[in-house]
Amino acid sequence: MTGQIRARFGIERQGFRLDVDLCLPAQGITALFGHSGSGKTTCLRAMAGLERAADGYFALGDEVWQDESRAHFLPPHRRALGVVFQEASLFPHLSVRRNMEFGQKRANPRKPGTDHGLPEIAELLGVSALLERSPNQLSGGERQRVAIARALLSNPAILLMDEPLAALDLKRKLEILPYLERLHRELAIPIIYVSHAPDEVARLADHLVLLDAGQVVASGALNDVLSRIDLPGAFADDAGVVIEARVAEHEADELTRLEFPGGAIYVSRRPEPPGTPLRCRIHARDVSLALTAQTGSSILNCVNALVVDLAPTETPGHVLVKLDAAGTPLLSRITRRSVEKLGIHPGLALRAQIKAVALLA
Repeated sequence: MTGQIRARFGIERQGFRLDVDLCLPAQGITALFGHSGSGKTTCLRAMAGLERAADGYFALGDEVWQDESRAHFLPPHRRALGVVFQEASLFPHLSVRRNMEFGQKRANPRKPGTDHGLPEIAELLGVSALLERSPNQLSGGERQRVAIARALLSNPAILLMDEPLAALDLKRKLEILPYLERLHRELAIPIIYVSHAPDEVARLADHLVLLDAGQVVASGALNDVLSRIDLPGAFADDAGVVIEARVAEHEADELTRLEFPGGAIYVSRRPEPPGTPLRCRIHARDVSLALTAQTGSSILNCVNALVVDLAPTETPGHVLVKLDAAGTPLLSRITRRSVEKLGIHPGLALRAQIKAVALLA
């Protein structure tokens, strides 16, 4: 799909008002992120037509599903969308196959040649071996994968996902995340993904919308939003950035060297061959700063960086420092005493010492 997604909603409730005006990419995964009560689910439901905003507007590319005239409003069943909620909500009396076929029965006929058949979707989500089982024979992660498959078999123009992993334990979340990444890589439909979990957002999203009290606080490319130091309260201890690296070499001492525009970092040996792209997350709490190269240190991952800006954090006595490592933003959270001791200021060249790197794969 080309073009953009336009969403403008004003929804009033007792003690709460959703007031958003968004222009989103019509490709990849857009995450609606924020604390509980920020308006994420209300916004998603308005996109689906499940919440009707009197002064709302929603368009998917050239297709307008709701406009301000109040006369044009497509009901949910006429919108070419798939929706996945926290609970899989499978029909308990139907097999996995029959549940998935239910999605096919309401397939969007307006997009010929873009739909995928049941065998392809079942393989994509790893449920081919489950087709003859009943929902009560499935794990939570399996049920949710079947729910996603059912939504995709309706041949949607957009997939809306409302915290699809929230009801799963950590093991089941880790089981399903690779399948969500496959959707990202292999399907050309945009996905709107609601979450309050920073790790999910960092792993999956391309575009990030930060909501608070029904308002849009920030919206933009994932790392542009993550690296903003005027939003420390939004991410708290999870403040950090995501970098796109590439496997450069597997070394003899069981380490793998990854390269990114800002330099090289070492991680435990990876199975991927050289040249494979990998997404990494670096928390601000895991980046320390030094004015010169350190020789008596166990920290292997050190890159040259320039100080861009500083901002206070919600932790007393601490400061968030934004860095530029050859065009790649990094964040470091250090004490105000360290800032004063080292004389850290915008424009200062220094060494960023990365104590830990989380591989998002």
